[in-house]
Amino acid sequence: MAKKSSGPTFREVMTSIKRKNFFPVYLLMGEEDYYIDQLTKALEINVVDEQDRDFNSIVFYGADADITNVIGAAQQYPVMAERQLVILKEAQAMTNAKNQLEKLSSYIGRPNKSTVLVIVYKGGELSSTSSLMKAAKGGNAIVFRSEKLRDFQLAGPIKDYCASKSISIDDKAINLLCDYIGNPLSKLFGEIDKLIVAGGKDIKRISPELIENNIGISKDFNTFELIKALARKDYLKAMTIVDYFAHNPKQNPTVLIIATIFGYFSKLFIASVSRDKSDAALIQALDLRNVYALPDYRDGLRNYSARMVLAAIHAIREFDTKSKGIESTQNEYELLKELVFKIFTAQ
Repeated sequence: MAKKSSGPTFREVMTSIKRKNFFPVYLLMGEEDYYIDQLTKALEINVVDEQDRDFNSIVFYGADADITNVIGAAQQYPVMAERQLVILKEAQAMTNAKNQLEKLSSYIGRPNKSTVLVIVYKGGELSSTSSLMKAAKGGNAIVFRSEKLRDFQLAGPIKDYCASKSISIDDKAINLLCDYIGNPLSKLFGEIDKLIVAGGKDIKRISPELIENNIGISKDFNTFELIKALARKDYLKAMTIVDYFAHNPKQNPTVLIIATIFGYFSKLFIASVSRDKSDAALIQALDLRNVYALPDYRDGLRNYSARMVLAAIHAIREFDTKSKGIESTQNEYELLKELVFKIFTAQ
């Protein structure tokens, strides 16, 4: 589910569209394209019946659009239909876009009730102090903000998406998809669609094995398993995984591996200095995406003191410097092996 800041959620807006409870104006904006595209598609399908779309569905594109023409189209009346749909896509591509869009403020104050006007603004948000946004607060517009999700927020949308396809997904499979696919959601959900097709018509569950066989992500050799090995101080397993990475560099870039290791030890330090180490307190303090990540931090707390964690973080920063060719000419995977050794021998 899209993260809620202010205004309605994705599910609330989508539900109202499917129930044909339309508003005269929709402002769809933000950094996460997926939810914006889904709402735009739903409006295209539901506002005007298919047989009436030739005359009552008008689409403008920001790079070529004149805002005066957009307003003019919205002020017209539908042709032998209950309503018409006017969409301005890629509004951010207009010349001097934000100033141009301000001209819509007077229209939003008195919109044509037989028109549904949709403004699609991707890559950012319009200022809440702008005339347009102030006019939108008058009750004639839906303002939906589609914020980019952080990695720890992806588990919920993955489960929701799978549930919408009437299938379940293993928690380990979720972690694999988060670690190796991640944002944007369109790419992430596209990979899930491929897995569903690969699983056949009787598929009921997405497992790590299904991911390994069809996406090329090993269920045994991935950053998720490397973190487990580091947390448990299983040196042989950790080195085996790093060796696998070295032989499969395209699927396992060190920049992503190091980001994951750094994220783990950064949170482990927070856990090590936290007074309240109950499950609930740690989940909140570490901002964990789900409870299944907690055992790795429990293992880490048993095996690393706060001083050892700081030494590990220092070693990670050294890796970052050396991997950029500063004071080192070693291969980045050899540097990764050196880092793992330093983490295990930290005092």
